[in-house]
Amino acid sequence: MSAPHALEIVRRLEPLYGHLTTGLAFSTPLELVVATILSAQCTDERVNMVTPTLFGRFANADDFAAADPDELESIIHSCGFYRNKAKNIRAMAEVLVERFGGEVPSTMNELLTLPGVARKTANVVLCHAFQRHEGIAVDTHVQRVARRLGLTRETVPEKIEADLMALLPPTFWGKISDLLIWHGRRVCVARSPRCAECILADICPSAGTG
Repeated sequence: MSAPHALEIVRRLEPLYGHLTTGLAFSTPLELVVATILSAQCTDERVNMVTPTLFGRFANADDFAAADPDELESIIHSCGFYRNKAKNIRAMAEVLVERFGGEVPSTMNELLTLPGVARKTANVVLCHAFQRHEGIAVDTHVQRVARRLGLTRETVPEKIEADLMALLPPTFWGKISDLLIWHGRRVCVARSPRCAECILADICPSAGTG
């Protein structure tokens, strides 16, 4: 697929979703890191139900690093995989305290040294907490919609990310992720995509195929 095709997709989707950002509620980079870790295989809505209590109890990296595992697990239990997520959150906070003065770093390489933080999480944090674009966050919505639109044939998130980065200039990397995510939530859903009401139907190779 060509760069003009990718840019046309952005042009059409921006009026619909350009005012929307990540669905996770946060007020600091640390809160976004924690919320993104919790969002793995969990909806943003569920995470947002949990984080007010969580952030009210643990305000900074020192608090999370010293958190009682049982208490932390109890608060995040409904997000699923709570034991592993609690372990990663505590370990991540410990590294922040030990190596970064308790502050979330603002580069990809540094973020990837944090336990529980892979490229998707790092891209979300860089884009929405620091307004930096070193890559493209590829979640399940981006994977599905990008493939349906013919932007990639890959199935591995890192390869999908590379294809999208090759099609668009860096200033669009954060935008394309959010646009595809929201379109995937509202129109290009996993089952029975609503092609009849899709603004991209005439340029989508998957339109009408179910």
